[in-house]
Amino acid sequence: MTTDTASRIPTLHSELAALEAAVAELEGRPMSHFRTVRAPAAELKRRAGELGAEELEQRAVLLLAGVLLREGRTGEAGQIAHQVRAWAEEHHADYLLARVHRELSIFYRAVGDFSDALTHAVQGVSGLPDDVPPVTRARHLLSLSVALDEVGSPADGEQRAREALALAATSGDHETMLLALNNMAYSAFEQDDEPKARHLVEQMREVHALSGVQVGANQLDTMARVEMMSGRYAAVEVLLAPVLDDRVAANEGDAVAECLLTLALARRLDGRYDDAQAALDTNRRVCADRELASIGARLRQEQAALYAATGRFAEAYEEHRAFYAAATAQHSAQRDARARALQAVFEANEARRASEHFREMAHRDALTGLYNRRYINERVPDLLQEAARSCRPLAVALIDLDHFKRVNDTLSHATGDTVLQQVAELLMEETAGGSAVAARMGGEEFLLIFPGLDAREAALRCERLRLRLRAHAWQPITGTLPVTTSIGVTATTPDGHGSFSALLAQADCNLYAAKRDGRDRVIADLAL
Repeated sequence: MTTDTASRIPTLHSELAALEAAVAELEGRPMSHFRTVRAPAAELKRRAGELGAEELEQRAVLLLAGVLLREGRTGEAGQIAHQVRAWAEEHHADYLLARVHRELSIFYRAVGDFSDALTHAVQGVSGLPDDVPPVTRARHLLSLSVALDEVGSPADGEQRAREALALAATSGDHETMLLALNNMAYSAFEQDDEPKARHLVEQMREVHALSGVQVGANQLDTMARVEMMSGRYAAVEVLLAPVLDDRVAANEGDAVAECLLTLALARRLDGRYDDAQAALDTNRRVCADRELASIGARLRQEQAALYAATGRFAEAYEEHRAFYAAATAQHSAQRDARARALQAVFEANEARRASEHFREMAHRDALTGLYNRRYINERVPDLLQEAARSCRPLAVALIDLDHFKRVNDTLSHATGDTVLQQVAELLMEETAGGSAVAARMGGEEFLLIFPGLDAREAALRCERLRLRLRAHAWQPITGTLPVTTSIGVTATTPDGHGSFSALLAQADCNLYAAKRDGRDRVIADLAL
C-alpha cells in the first residue's frame, strides 16, 4: 500500500459513513414527504456509484422507485423494484431485500394481484433485521395489514395495524399513527361497523389536532366513506374537495383514484347521476394512466350500478360481466393467498432457524458438544473489549488431561472419546448458568474463560474442578487407570486489558509448569 493510498483510507471511510447516514435519513422520512426524496436520492445514487458502494447505490435506486410508485408511475416503479430485488438476493443484502419486498407489495396491490402483494408483505416483515428503527418496522407492518385486509383477513390485518400503531406511538411518529388508525377505520367501514369506524375516525382527528400532522388523501377518503354510511353525502363532497383540487397531497399512487371512486358512489346514492358519471370518466383516465387494475375492476362495478340506476340495464349487464371476469381472476388468486403467506412465514422462519442451527454447529465440537476453537477465536476478542470497557478482569484456564495417551493406547480410542465426553459434561456443569465459557481446543486440551474473575479467583474454581474431576466415577470406563488434569491459569490486568494471544501463551506456560511439577495440579500467576 502506498502512502498516498493509506492517507485516503480514513477519508473514504468517513465518506461512506456520511453516505450511509444520508441514505438512512431518506429512508426514514415521513411518507408524506416522498416528493422531497427524488433529488437527494439521485445524488446519493451517483456518489455511491463513484465510491463503489453498491448496496448504498441500490438503496438509493429503491428510494427513487418508491417515489415513482407514489406518483402513480406503477409499471416503471415495479420494473426497477424487481431489478433491485434480484441484486439484493444475489448479494444477500437482507435489509435491502426486506425493504424491496414492501415496495413490491405496494406495486402488486396497485396492479390487482393481492396474492403476490400479501406474499411480499409477509417477507417484508419477516426479513427485517431485529435492530431496524421502530418506525421502519411499523411501516412494514402497515403494508402487511393492508395486504391481509385485501385477501379477506380483517382480524389479522387489524392485529398488524395495532402493532404498527403501538410502535409509532412509542417513537412519536404521528403520521404513521394516522395511517394505522386509517387502516383500521377503513376495515371497519368494509365490515359495516359504523360505531367502530366513527370511533377510529375520531382518534384520527385527535392525533391530527394534537400533532398538527396533515390528514392525507387516503385518510380523507376513509372519513368520507364513514360519512357516507349515514347518508351524509354533502360531507363527502367537502372532505374530498381538497384532494381533487390538489390542495392535499396524495401520498400513494392510488389515492386520487380511490377518492374519485368514493365520490362517484356518493353522488349515485344521492341521485346525482350525471355528476357520478363525470367522476367515473375522470377516474377511468386516472386508472389507465397509473395502471391501477384493482381500482379499475371496482370502477366497472360502480359503472354497472350507475347504469342500472338510470335504467340502462343492458349496459349494466355487460359492465357487470366485465367486472365479474376481472374480480373472478383476482378471487381465484386470493383463495390461495393465506396458504401462500403462511408458507412464506414458515419458510422464512425455517430458513432463519436453519441458519442459526448451522452457525451453531460450526461453533461446536462434534464429539463433546463444547464450543470449538473457531468460536473461541471469534468470541474472545469481544469479551476482552467488554472487559476493558467495564474495567473488570478476565481469566482463562488451559486444561490438559494427564497421560491421556495411555487411555487410548491401553483401552481404546472409543474409551478415550467417552472420557472426553465425561470431562466435557463436568465443564458444562461448571459453566452452567453463568458467564463462563467452556471449549475444546483440540485433542485432550480444553479452555475455560471466566469474565469478571482475576487469576486467584479463577484458580480457586479450577482447583475445585480438578478435585471433582479426579474424584469422578471413572472405574466403569477406565478401570484402574486414573483420570486427572493439569491446569494453567492467567488473567488480564485488573482493569481488563490484555490480548488473547498473550493470555493463551501465559496460560500454556503455567500449564507446562503444572505438568513439570508432577501433574494433577493448578498453577496460576499468583500463588494460592
